[in-house]
Amino acid sequence: MELTRLDIAETKAGLAAKTFSAEEVTNAYLERIATQDDVVHAFVEVYADEARAAAKVSDAKKADLPLAGIPLVVKDNLLDMGHVVTAGSRILEKYRSPYSATAIQRLRDAGAVILGRTNMDEFAMGSSTASSAWGPTKNPWDTARVPGGSSGGSAAAVVSDFCAGALGSDTGGSVRQPAALSGLVGLKPTYGRVSRYGLIALASSFDQIGPMTKTVADAATLLSVISGVDAADATTCNVPLVSWKAQESLKGVRIGIPKEYMEGVADMPIGPTIQTAIDQLRAAGAEIKDVSLPHASYALAVYYVLLFAEASSNLSRLDGIRFGPREPAETLKELYRETRGRLFGDEVRRRIMMGTYVLSAGYYDAYYRKAQEARTLLRADYAAAFKEVDLLVTPTSPTTAWKIGELMDDPLAMYLADIFTVSINVAGLPALSQPCGLLDGLPVGLQWIAPHWEEGRMFAAASAAEKLFAFRETHRPKIVL
Repeated sequence: MELTRLDIAETKAGLAAKTFSAEEVTNAYLERIATQDDVVHAFVEVYADEARAAAKVSDAKKADLPLAGIPLVVKDNLLDMGHVVTAGSRILEKYRSPYSATAIQRLRDAGAVILGRTNMDEFAMGSSTASSAWGPTKNPWDTARVPGGSSGGSAAAVVSDFCAGALGSDTGGSVRQPAALSGLVGLKPTYGRVSRYGLIALASSFDQIGPMTKTVADAATLLSVISGVDAADATTCNVPLVSWKAQESLKGVRIGIPKEYMEGVADMPIGPTIQTAIDQLRAAGAEIKDVSLPHASYALAVYYVLLFAEASSNLSRLDGIRFGPREPAETLKELYRETRGRLFGDEVRRRIMMGTYVLSAGYYDAYYRKAQEARTLLRADYAAAFKEVDLLVTPTSPTTAWKIGELMDDPLAMYLADIFTVSINVAGLPALSQPCGLLDGLPVGLQWIAPHWEEGRMFAAASAAEKLFAFRETHRPKIVL
């Protein structure tokens, strides 16, 4: 039995049956990381000694915890007490966490073994994991290509069988898009489902922590552990997860296809793969219906105006005085300029400047306020669509994984990679990406969108689709053959 190829449910079953121990499975993952991560570069830090110690404790306690002995990894923007956490930036190169994020603490309280921190685009600003100060992560399906971003290190770790599952963060698709490009399940929960306490903020009204896993059931398991109200995050809500069961068919499930998103998909290279997936859903009994999201064309502009504004505000605290290293300077103004100018990457500086501009006097009403008004219209569009259907389906990404460095000099093209995902964050809805096929040997992702708090409805449908697509059973990336 190859322990590193097991999903969370399979690992849990093996531990319960004493087929293997937590220490054995942890050591198997650590050995694989040591021999193969120099190719992939999924990790920025491996907690080898700490993970082995945690696994021994798990074996000794034999506690009936939901994640007892399960090896997981976490994104490098989730604070973990005593560990350096950098968010992929040199400006936090030596920042050591004084406390742990609620999501990480809940994983450990559930018995999980944390193997380490994973690489990411600097401050989660990107769709490739190529803007990390620590170098790019590579896609195991083709190591000349990106794994997606900004949670690309987490995606690469799971698909490379370096762990059983991972946490990422999703501001405009940063869990779902790398899941799509890497052939995984990636979940963005309803805004307020998971505490953001201890997550280094990019855009506070969009950010959500979510799981990246090998199966839909595993994503549901991790969500059940990390979700729930948290006194340290006033945006969390005490709304119980809806119970769900894996479905054998999709009979009677009403699935909406947003025409504003799908009109151009037929002309995209991914079009035939997406259409085949939709045809499979129809053949399995789903009722497929065209729906309209009239203001969808504004989503990308609304998202980036608000994102830039919130990023500018959130990153203002990184000034070379309170956190991280500082550059030598004779005046306070020079200190700010030199520290932020040298230690922030190009994309971070670009977004800070644009955010400062849209918040500046004379432009606030024209940009920020208008974007907030349009955000209300987008939310209303989704609410109206869900009166007609149970779930929506779109592609996750307009392309498969592109070559490393290919879009670094074209920020607009990089922003357009989020065209199918950002509106979900604008509206605060839950969404899930799952692999539905290959195009030229690279994964294509299908995105499910559900009403607020209806992750269970989405899990049930996606679990049935998982059986139809049979992706994991028939496709494996080069690095794990």
